[in-house]
Amino acid sequence: MDRLRIRSRRLLVVAGIVLLSLLLAVPVAQAFEGRGGDVVTIAADEVVDDDLYVAAGEFVLDGVVTGDLFVVGGTIEINGTVEGDLVAAGQNVVVNGAVEDDARIAGYALLVGGEVADDLIAVGFGLELEPEAEAGGDLLFGGYQAALGGDVAGDVDLGGGALEIAGAIGGDVRVDLGETAPDQQMPPGFPFFTPPDALPLPSVPLGLTVSESASIGGDLTYTAVARADIPSGAVAGDVEFTEYVPDVEEGSRAKAPSPAVLVGRWFLRQVRRLVTLLLVGAVMMWLAPGWTRKLADIVRTKPLPSLGWGVVAIAAFALAMLVLFIATVLLAIVFGIVTLGGLSGRLAVLGGLVTGAVGLGFNVTWAYVTRVVIGVLLGQLIFRLFKSTAAEHRWWPMLLGVFVFAVVAAVPVLGWLARLAAVLLGLGAIWLWASDWVKSRRPAPVAAEVSGVSPEATGYDASSMSPADSYEGEARGATPPAAGPDVSEVPPSDPHERV
Repeated sequence: MDRLRIRSRRLLVVAGIVLLSLLLAVPVAQAFEGRGGDVVTIAADEVVDDDLYVAAGEFVLDGVVTGDLFVVGGTIEINGTVEGDLVAAGQNVVVNGAVEDDARIAGYALLVGGEVADDLIAVGFGLELEPEAEAGGDLLFGGYQAALGGDVAGDVDLGGGALEIAGAIGGDVRVDLGETAPDQQMPPGFPFFTPPDALPLPSVPLGLTVSESASIGGDLTYTAVARADIPSGAVAGDVEFTEYVPDVEEGSRAKAPSPAVLVGRWFLRQVRRLVTLLLVGAVMMWLAPGWTRKLADIVRTKPLPSLGWGVVAIAAFALAMLVLFIATVLLAIVFGIVTLGGLSGRLAVLGGLVTGAVGLGFNVTWAYVTRVVIGVLLGQLIFRLFKSTAAEHRWWPMLLGVFVFAVVAAVPVLGWLARLAAVLLGLGAIWLWASDWVKSRRPAPVAAEVSGVSPEATGYDASSMSPADSYEGEARGATPPAAGPDVSEVPPSDPHERV
């Protein structure tokens, strides 16, 4: 894989993680202003002097938000001003106003006709930058098509099937069009569908198109099936073309499966994943419902710490596997040198079993447990949104949430971002829970001696009291005796007497 693909996909991963983690944080940000409903409108004379969190079927901003704006809904229209960051996900996202910091948007139809002062990160089916649109930073897009008629001050990184550049790009342009060919209707693996009420998007020719009005201030690097026609003088820097070469086994002449077969295989894979997650979720809610809900609550209340500790958990696992492997090899060599060959072989087998068990446990955790935890959280949030008591039920949140997660995970582009975010958030929640559990298992510090009198001198043994006795004593306001009985006044008892 060339450097272009590595860079662009790495940036997409980072963008997707940030976007999804922030979106998951929206329902729990009760300390800030939040609004919801079928239609939510911020009037032109209204100023929201704080961060604003919105969940609505239709949202229109005509006024001003002085902080960050987080929106989840069907159609999102920004006509006013967002003085902070904009994070929006919906079927249609339209930015006609001004965003004075970064904009991170996701959806089917993404239309930008206003100004984004810093970076613009977008994931969806289609992105259109209208001629009057401006992005003051970099542009990062992952999806099917993009029509860049506006100006971008920084670099452009794009992965998709169709790109048209008609505006001015101040930096470099890096494009990965993959195996999309001019005679194809859609990129392979990207099923075509048009959601109801979707905004119309311009038809962008497959491949790379650079218009006569385009201006690229840096280099143009692109990977495609065929070369693009680049107008003379449109690129100030160098133009580098890399021909896409599909990974085909040498000598393979098998007939390509029909579209119906591909769709059937894809559908069966999704059904198998859903059934597997439901089975794992049923086991978790049967054996450890409290633990599962605790992990979901950690993700809900600490989304960003969970995300960060999830990365740490992956790094810790990789380090642990490396240490186990090195320790197994070194011990086997040492025991072999001291002529304990039989023990050396058994030790090597034991080390391999331990390493394999750790790897299997981690694989099951990140592939299934983390997704079930996120599913439980989604189910709880959905039921709470409708004020349903089913949110506290053992089974209903898991069943609904896992199904919703499986549907989202099946969506191209957004699906693997959702799965990656679920893994990181779930592993981070497990890490935070384990840290709290370890702290709770530590012995409590010994109480300091008061007035120079030790507990032993008083004859008061707190360890002999049960928790119930201690609680009842505190409730009555009782205090331990100042001194124990004088054993010297007790007559000696018969050693054979049973006390």
